[in-house]
Amino acid sequence: MRERTFGIIKPDAVQKGFTGEILSMIEKNGFKIVGLKKVRLNKEKAEGFYFVHRERPFFNSLTDFMSEGSIVVMVME
Repeated sequence: MRERTFGIIKPDAVQKGFTGEILSMIEKNGFKIVGLKKVRLNKEKAEGFYFVHRERPFFNSLTDFMSEGSIVVMVME
C-alpha cells in the first residue's frame, strides 16, 4: 500500500477560485488525488477537528476561519 496523506484547501482559497489551480499544482508535484470532497464545517465541527489546539491562543480565530466558508478536503498518495 502506498502512503496517504490528508489535505485541505482552506476557505479563502476556495472562495477566491483557486481550487483548480491548487489541485493542478498538487498533481504536477507527483501526488495522486484518491479522494476529494467539498464541505462546509460549522463552528462545532471545526472545534472538534482542531481539538488538539484548544488551549492555544489562536484556537477561536482558527475555528472561526475554518467555518466561514466551504473547504475542499482530499486524500493524496
